Amino acid sequence: QVQLVESGGGLAQAGGSLRLSCVGTGRNPMGWFRQVPGKQREFVASIVLPDGSARYADSVKGRFTISRDNAKNTLYLQMTNLKPEDTADYYCNTILGVSTPIGAWGQGTQVTVSS
Repeated sequence: QVQLVESGGGLAQAGGSLRLSCVGTGRNPMGWFRQVPGKQREFVASIVLPDGSARYADSVKGRFTISRDNAKNTLYLQMTNLKPEDTADYYCNTILGVSTPIGAWGQGTQVTVSS
């Protein structure tokens, strides 16, 4: 099973930007998810088959952009206009359909947005 490695998290101010990376994607349909301690992991964005189109949670639509570089086996999440409620641990995963994660979780990358 492919190991996914997320990176790019950190501390940002509200209104700022961060770009997350996830290495190890292969050609699988992929998604980003996030989890706040004590809460359920939630869907953020995905690139779906067969057309490679993007899907987004309503809470991030217009602010986040998912993309991938197949040559580098890497998935990205460009996050702009960050809000304190975006603070979470972010994970990537292989998906089924639009938003069902089906692979093993990586270690994630932590994003903290200060107001």
